[in-house]
Amino acid sequence: MFSSISVGLMHQISSLLLEPVSWALLFFILFSIYEIGITIGERVFEIKRLINTNDTQVVINLAKRRIERADFITRLAPMLGLMGTLIPLGPGLAALGDGDVQILSTAMSVAFDTTVLGLLAGMTGFVIARLRRRWYDKALNIMEAKDEK
Repeated sequence: MFSSISVGLMHQISSLLLEPVSWALLFFILFSIYEIGITIGERVFEIKRLINTNDTQVVINLAKRRIERADFITRLAPMLGLMGTLIPLGPGLAALGDGDVQILSTAMSVAFDTTVLGLLAGMTGFVIARLRRRWYDKALNIMEAKDEK
């Protein structure tokens, strides 16, 4: 029924994407852990130091860069998780049609693992971005209050 060259090519391309998607998800998990460390340092040391410099432009530029990095994780990791979910489901469902439950169970396991990793990294990025927005807004408000005095 679906035997055109384009369908076969799409299947081959999507099959080849599973490995890079898996590595990208692992990268985003590690990047999230790195960002957690940076965020702790920001909360404990960096924000106070920036307030003392009283240079709002430096604070704004740094805040934009760091919030964008967290937003990058928030948006891309769940997309990769979804790709990692959908890619193995095609062969898994085809294996089910052939009666091979072992391939289906492996495909489902990969699908669920990639979903969980994508959501975990995305949630981490979301929380970090929210915290950073709040901290940098507060720092800017403190700096503005200092300027008014």
